[in-house]
Amino acid sequence: MATVLEMQGIDKSFGGVHALADVSFDLRAGEVHALCGQNGAGKSTLIKILAGALQPDAGAIRIDGRPVSLTSPAAALQLGIGTVYQDPLVYPELSVTENIFTGRELRDRLGNIDKRAQVRRVQDLLRDLDVDPRLAQRQMGSLSVALQQLALIAKALSWDARVMVFDEPTAILTAREAENLFTIIRKLRDRGVGIIYISHRLEEIYSLANRVTVLKDGEIKGTWPLDAVSSAQLIELMAGHALFESVAHQAPAGGQPALSVRELSRRGAFQGVDFDLRSGEILGFFGLVGAGRTEVAQALFGIEPADAGEVRVNNRSVRMRSPSQALRLGIAYLPEDRKGQGLFGSLTLRYNTAIAIIRRLSLRGAVVRPRREDDLARRYLHELSIKAPDTTTKVSNLSGGNQQKVVLAKWLASEPRIFILDEPTRGIDVSAKQEIHNLIVNLAGKGVAIVLISSELPEVLRLSDRIIVMREGQITGRFSRDAAAGAVLAAAMGGRALQKTP
Repeated sequence: MATVLEMQGIDKSFGGVHALADVSFDLRAGEVHALCGQNGAGKSTLIKILAGALQPDAGAIRIDGRPVSLTSPAAALQLGIGTVYQDPLVYPELSVTENIFTGRELRDRLGNIDKRAQVRRVQDLLRDLDVDPRLAQRQMGSLSVALQQLALIAKALSWDARVMVFDEPTAILTAREAENLFTIIRKLRDRGVGIIYISHRLEEIYSLANRVTVLKDGEIKGTWPLDAVSSAQLIELMAGHALFESVAHQAPAGGQPALSVRELSRRGAFQGVDFDLRSGEILGFFGLVGAGRTEVAQALFGIEPADAGEVRVNNRSVRMRSPSQALRLGIAYLPEDRKGQGLFGSLTLRYNTAIAIIRRLSLRGAVVRPRREDDLARRYLHELSIKAPDTTTKVSNLSGGNQQKVVLAKWLASEPRIFILDEPTRGIDVSAKQEIHNLIVNLAGKGVAIVLISSELPEVLRLSDRIIVMREGQITGRFSRDAAAGAVLAAAMGGRALQKTP
C-alpha cells in the first residue's frame, strides 16, 4: 500500500511542557492505523496539528510525498484530511447540509446559493455511506452524537478525503451505534482511505486496525503490525508497567445505612428505585445507555428532584431539592459530562478545585483568600498525581484523565460522606483508570459510602460490593460482587425482571 501521509520530526511545546518530541508517523492508503497512549501522551496534540488546529514548532508533513502546510482546519480539509472527534464540532442551529457547505456554498449561474444542489449532493454522500438521505435537511443540533459523526464523515468525503482521523469516536455511543460506525470505517478503508484511529478500547483497535503506534510522554515508543503485539504488551508500552493491579476492598458488615432510598420515582425517567448504602460500601449501578441511572443520581443530588419516594441520609428523612442542600448533607456528585457539568475549562486548576467550598475558603464567606485556594489545589495536585505545570494552568489545557482528577479534587475538597460517581473513568487511559480505581477503593476504606455508575461491566464487577442493574428506568437485578458477568448483562439487556436478592 502506498504511503498517503508522513509526519516527520514533529515538535510542539506549551510553555515549559514538551508535548511532542521528534515524532514521526506514517499512514498508508487503505489501512487503519491505531494511535495509542495514555491521556497526556501527546495524541491529541498530534491530531490537532494534523487537523490544522495547531501549528508545530518543528517538523514536516507530506501528503502523497508532497510537502504541505496545514495552517487551519479549512486548509486540512482542502487537502483531504477529515477529523471526527468524540464531541463533534458542529453548528447546531444549522442543517446538516448547511454544516457541510458553510463557507463554500454551491452557486447557480446567477451567483445565488443553490440550496437544492447542495441538498442533492449531501443526500448522495449519505446514501454512499448507507445512511438515510433525509438526514441532509435535519437540524444538526437535533441529532444524536452518532448521527453528527456520520454527517462529519460525509463532510470530509465531500472534500474527497484521503485521510480520516477518528479521535475516541465511540466514547459516548451505544453498542449498535458503534458497530454502525465500524462498518463505515471498514468501507472507507476498503476504498483506499487512510484511517487514523484513536481509542482507549483495545478490543476496538484489535477489531479494526492493521498497525498500531504507541505514544508515551510525547515520544514514539514504536509501530507494529497488530498481529505482532498483544494487548498486555500494548498496555505495558503505554503505561510503563503491567495493568491492572489488583484492588483489595472489603465492605464492613452491618451498620446503619448512610443512604436509604425507597420507591424513588420521577415521571418519564425512573420508578420504584429502592436500595440501602452503608458507609465504606461501593454499590455499583450497571445498565445500558438510557437505563435511568444518571437520572437517579441527579435526583439524589437535587439537580432534577424526584416526584415521589423517600430518601434518608443517616436515618434522617430528607427531600432533595438542590445540589447545595445535598452538599450540606455530605453528598457529592461526579457528573457523567465532566466538561459540560463538572469543569470550568477556561479557568484555572486552582479555581476549579476550590469552587465547591469557595465560601469555606473565603473571609466571612465573601472575600476570597487566594493563598488558601492555592494550598488546596497544591494538595490535590500532589495527592491525585495531577499532571500540570502549576495551579494556575487552565483546565482546558489538561488531558482527559487529568481533567477527571480535577473534578474529583473539587468534590473531595467538600469531604463527602456519600459520593456518587457517574462514569468516573469514561474516556481516560488505562493508567489513569487504575489510579481512579485505587482512589475509589481508598475512599471506601476511609468510610465514604460510594455509588458507582458505570457502563463498563468489568469495572463494576471489579470494584463493587453489590450491584444493582437498571433497564428503562427500573431495577431489573441485584447481585453480589461474585456474580457472573453473563447474568448481570442479561438483566441489563432485557427479559423479565430478576428476583430481588438481599
